[in-house]
Amino acid sequence: MKSNRLKEIWREGGIVWNGWLHIPNTWSAEIMAHAGWESLTIDLQHGLHGVETAIQMMQAISTTDTVPLARLTWNDPGMAMRLLDGGAYGIICPMIETRADCEAFVGACRYPPLGYRSLGPTRARVYAGADYALYANDEIVTFAMVETQRALDNLDEIASVPGLDGIFVGPGDLYLSLTGKIGMDVDDPVMDAALDAVIAACQARNLVPGIFTGSAAYARRMALRGFRFITLKTDTLLLTEAAKTIVTQAKSSEKEE
Repeated sequence: MKSNRLKEIWREGGIVWNGWLHIPNTWSAEIMAHAGWESLTIDLQHGLHGVETAIQMMQAISTTDTVPLARLTWNDPGMAMRLLDGGAYGIICPMIETRADCEAFVGACRYPPLGYRSLGPTRARVYAGADYALYANDEIVTFAMVETQRALDNLDEIASVPGLDGIFVGPGDLYLSLTGKIGMDVDDPVMDAALDAVIAACQARNLVPGIFTGSAAYARRMALRGFRFITLKTDTLLLTEAAKTIVTQAKSSEKEE
């Protein structure tokens, strides 16, 4: 089976820089895959694609060494299995709040006896190798998202689930849950304490701490803080900002002339 490059990076103490895909298109996915990310996550929760389009996007990503990941719409075992069968090398599950939630999620991503994933890696055996089923339990990455106060209260129990590889902070939902406020890349003691708790729980269990960030500067701060799986913006945000910037620059030049 093709090894998971992300695990190799983490074993060497490195950071995985992860892109995020909302646009339901193979061409934009292929462009992002050639941009230098170690991994790309196809976001089925807030992105605009379904499972079939997501698998087609994985095929486009496969033109590079970028590792394809996917975020579920919810803690849906059937969807997790379909995305893994389609070639996803890791699954991110939103809104994990209890040990039971995490066990159900991780179990869907592992073949017996470690879990209850059904055997049938249709595209995965083509993408990863004919021996995929023998080694998938060792190579597939699982990230549980911590996004609420309840999840923080159960953090140690969530982190203790066998087969979990990392905890991924959803900062927008977590900040909303903790403070009732909307914000991204915030400087707030309440949020700082939550991030410290996630990092500590991951270090205690040899898990990978991950986080979504909205700027390169904040992403670098999170890297220095100890996060080792860092998502920076989304394809939608990157396209929006680039388009607005170039139009603004062109119109400003026109006025100056």
